[in-house]
Amino acid sequence: MEIPLLNDIVIIFGLSIAILFICHRLRVPAIVGFLLTGILAGPYGLGLVKAVHEVEILAEVGVVLLLFTIGIEFSLARLLQIKKSVLIGGSIQVLLTLLVTFVIARQLGQPIGESIFMGFLISLSSTAIVLKLIQERAEVDSPHGRTTLGILIFQDIIIIPMILVTPLLAGATGDSGESVLLLIAKGIGIIGLVIVSAKWVVPQVLYQIARTRSQELFLLGVVVICLAVAWITSSAGLSLALGAFLAGLIISESEYSHQALGNILPFRDVFTSFFFVSIGMLLDIGFLFRQPGTIALIALAVLVLKSIIASFATVLLAFPLRTSILVGLALGQVGEFSFILSKTGVEYGLLAGNTYQTFLAFSVLSMAATPFIITLAPRLADIILRLPLPKRLISGFYPVSEIKVEVKKHHLIIIGFGVNGRNVARAARVAGIPYAIIEMNPETVRSEQAQGEPIYYGDATREAVLQHTNIKDARIVVAAINDPTATRRIAEIIRRLNPKVHLIVRTRYLQEVKPLYELGADEVIPEEFETSVEIFTRVLAKYLIPRDEIERLVTEVRSDGYEMFRSLSKASASFSDLKVQLPDVDISTFRISQGSPLIGKTLAQIELRRRYGVSVVAIRRGAQVLSSPGADTLLQSNDVLFVLGSSEKISEATRIFPYSDERNKGS
Repeated sequence: MEIPLLNDIVIIFGLSIAILFICHRLRVPAIVGFLLTGILAGPYGLGLVKAVHEVEILAEVGVVLLLFTIGIEFSLARLLQIKKSVLIGGSIQVLLTLLVTFVIARQLGQPIGESIFMGFLISLSSTAIVLKLIQERAEVDSPHGRTTLGILIFQDIIIIPMILVTPLLAGATGDSGESVLLLIAKGIGIIGLVIVSAKWVVPQVLYQIARTRSQELFLLGVVVICLAVAWITSSAGLSLALGAFLAGLIISESEYSHQALGNILPFRDVFTSFFFVSIGMLLDIGFLFRQPGTIALIALAVLVLKSIIASFATVLLAFPLRTSILVGLALGQVGEFSFILSKTGVEYGLLAGNTYQTFLAFSVLSMAATPFIITLAPRLADIILRLPLPKRLISGFYPVSEIKVEVKKHHLIIIGFGVNGRNVARAARVAGIPYAIIEMNPETVRSEQAQGEPIYYGDATREAVLQHTNIKDARIVVAAINDPTATRRIAEIIRRLNPKVHLIVRTRYLQEVKPLYELGADEVIPEEFETSVEIFTRVLAKYLIPRDEIERLVTEVRSDGYEMFRSLSKASASFSDLKVQLPDVDISTFRISQGSPLIGKTLAQIELRRRYGVSVVAIRRGAQVLSSPGADTLLQSNDVLFVLGSSEKISEATRIFPYSDERNKGS
């Protein structure tokens, strides 16, 4: 028996493999490959896929699973932290985009109803594309990532009133007031359901399922929770995607969220690909080729218009200009919910014929351009920031006056006040170490200032902000933010402003370690690596390995992981910590080469301390390290001496190492 949908699925996946392989070789984002697959396989392309409606259903499942995983990773607590971005940022972005689009449409001669409806369509951005890209770039927790997510959540919610208003724009009659009140009542009920489920129902259900230790039962339980909440919200007149996001939030409050996320991710990736393919199928490629210039110009105008408005909305939230630019560029495209809303417009005659195809064409183009725009966004932001713009605009319209923090020399600077930043600050406070904090979230700065924290509002990628915290006299800087691009820029600026400061950088992925070391970081802590260290430490403890042996192994592993991209040896790495406690003292290494007159002499005989004021703190002899060598220690060929002293004294001491082939200054 022939199953048309199965044939279409095989065609879609087979064509996707070929196109994605080419895209990978050309370094083109996978999303663009899926859109091209849909264009080629769809009814307006080669016509390979017949069951278009069934593919659209699979695509909707993909959007549901995507929003579900985002909800799991986000949690209710974090959602409350970005309530300002959702309510204020989202409403400003949608209303301004709607207003500007309405004015332009009216100037082009469109009726009032059609002009408002076009404003609805243009104001929405692609939650699926943007969040997928932000997740891949590990920027969900960055300031621009959280703000982007907040505005997207507002857009997903506001589409419901838009759908209700659409019949009124077309002149249809009905008791719309009663519908709106009913929808509000249903919304309040669903919010209550989410709170109750997150606190009491779902944790207990998952606990009972987890006790069975059945992977199949756990997976089915998670899927049922996701689809059930999505179905409830859909039945109440809300979107499936919003329901899936709420379901993810419910599970995120339980201790089983990581297991649930791991089980769902493979299904999410498969079904999400159907979404992008289905979008490509909507495009009439013949219509696009008949007027490519006009459609490309409209797509460019939409991208620029929406980016400027979203950036302006973020500026009003008091974020620095760099964050505002990144948010604006991420939200420039037309979203998938616009396609859902457009079908309602077609049904009521607000969007028909060439207007509908024009909308589809420039919307798909804007989506296809989004991966490239987000990739280039940090560079574009840097270019814009070089322009002679007002300082207040660049630093952000912070509503609370900055506090003046008296910092001493050799203080600690903490960049980013998330979980890691808070822990570092807490430890510094207990140890009595003077410190200052730089944070870009104005809400966090306001609340922490009220508690007396020495925290500054500003973008640490700006030299002026770092100088404000007396970076030139700092002893240690800890960068603990979630923006890889910003972290690299911060490392470069800090090393330029203070070559002697000890820079510790936190990153999520091991692949970020090498670039950060090359930019001047002294220590890079990759979370991926530290997780594996913690795991094997606990495994060894369960096997009753002695604690000192475990600590030795951990030290070796960390040394391998952190030093493998650097030219310094493992032994020299252990001495770099002295520079932190003794910032005016340098550490250098000298090798006793073959034929050196120093071979066979003792440390007392070469009189380094008396003649030059420097001390030998260790000797590396092959794989052995001699710590605190005595005055009677004989020097041998190929010994490496670790010498401690001021820069001037060490420079003078080089005279007695005429044949040394290793002089590695540790400043």
